[in-house]
Amino acid sequence: MILGTLKVRLQIPGSSSLKEKRKVVKSIKDRLLSLNASVAEVDDLNLWQAATIGIAVVSNEAAHANEMLDKALNIITMNMNAEILNSEMEIIHL
Repeated sequence: MILGTLKVRLQIPGSSSLKEKRKVVKSIKDRLLSLNASVAEVDDLNLWQAATIGIAVVSNEAAHANEMLDKALNIITMNMNAEILNSEMEIIHL
């Protein structure tokens, strides 16, 4: 079994409240769910202009898990309301 994880730290420069931030994060999360991945906001919960999203996928091949996480990163990159500050990807063989 292969577990792929992706942690993405975002800056949301146009946000002036937690409500606006959550709208942007929800939009990203909704689009990521099309990949059949687990998605959650995992850090920076009380910051207006920052968010950290965690994504996890399970597969039987490392290449497939890597491909799914690459797609997730591309989806996040296309969001015009958030900028990626950094990302960390890990593929774990269990």
